[in-house]
Amino acid sequence: MPPTDASTDAKTAPAPVTDEGADPGPGPDSDSEDTLELRLPDEFIALFAEDAKAHVEGTAEEGSTREAASGNPASDDLLDRVGDWGPTTTPVGDFHLVPVRLQRDLPLIARWMNDPAVAAFWELAGPQSATEDHLSTQLGGDGRSVPCLGVLDGTPMSYWEIYRADLDPLARHYPARPHDTGIHLLIGDVANRGRGFGSALLRSVADLVLDKRPSCARVVAEPDLRNTPSVSAFLSAGFRFSAEVGLPAKRAALMVRDRALRDVL
Repeated sequence: MPPTDASTDAKTAPAPVTDEGADPGPGPDSDSEDTLELRLPDEFIALFAEDAKAHVEGTAEEGSTREAASGNPASDDLLDRVGDWGPTTTPVGDFHLVPVRLQRDLPLIARWMNDPAVAAFWELAGPQSATEDHLSTQLGGDGRSVPCLGVLDGTPMSYWEIYRADLDPLARHYPARPHDTGIHLLIGDVANRGRGFGSALLRSVADLVLDKRPSCARVVAEPDLRNTPSVSAFLSAGFRFSAEVGLPAKRAALMVRDRALRDVL
């Protein structure tokens, strides 16, 4: 299930795009001291670029090895190998979903989780171990949820979870279909919040899922029903409001992007 939604203090910065999908734009307190400035060190960006290059160079060889071992290219991956999807062009730049590597990415993601505006939704503020546990559960699982960094023009700026909604507890609360794919996200870079990046990236990632997962007919999300900026962001990204669903921690708006309607909405 996604993180629990929670209201932010009136003096915090505008809510980032989280799993709730909110991208409400600049607000009166956008310069609040409660918002952390999370500028990435140049050395981290350089290291990330080196790792990404090595991954691209090794993808073909690794893919052949996996297929030979399994006899079925997708038999050991419930999400059609998110790590092999590659970059996509979006209205805000070249974007790449890069699966999390714990040793490399944990400090950065933990910093994002401790931003008050992020913590209000994800509830993972505190010691780095809290974020580590959250990531490790997915990384050590069966592949039904893949945590990723969102890399825009070479710079990590967001955190995503691509997951099999039909295999998630969420499926108990709506009429799930086989291969429904869910998304959660947060924008960690303060400079990218409130600029429409959320809607643009939501649309592009949903389309990427549909392009790379031919068995998937729908991309779904479940923002809190009270979070109108979030619902608006999904609507702007080509999702439609499907239903109100009761989840253990919230009343949610089930948002759906249909393959059949992707060229219409």
